[in-house]
Amino acid sequence: MKCWRRPLRRTGSARASKADHHRCVSRHYQRRKAALDKLRRTIRTIVPRAEECISYAIPAFRLNGKVVAGFAATAKGCSYFPFSGSTLATLADELESYDMTKSSLHFDPAKPLPMALVRKLIKARIAET
Repeated sequence: MKCWRRPLRRTGSARASKADHHRCVSRHYQRRKAALDKLRRTIRTIVPRAEECISYAIPAFRLNGKVVAGFAATAKGCSYFPFSGSTLATLADELESYDMTKSSLHFDPAKPLPMALVRKLIKARIAET
């Protein structure tokens, strides 16, 4: 089944059912979940002593009392959060191919972040703490 938006009529007769909505959301969710599970395993490999936690309502990793990495599914894909406003600026040259804000790095679930890049991001974040 395709995930598409039906035009809403004033009578409300063209609304999608809950089952239609669930199928659309779960299909997109599965792609993001697979990418985020891989990222979680990568972070766990890089900083095995880090404690998994929830920070700002997203899954994150805390090392020595400081949150050093986090991730979340977004409407357009996935995001990595270094929990610092300067970590991404430090590695800006290596992150040119990604969309980002001051505090988040956005990536397509079909193209997960490479382990070497995640390692550099975490190393730079730990150096700041």
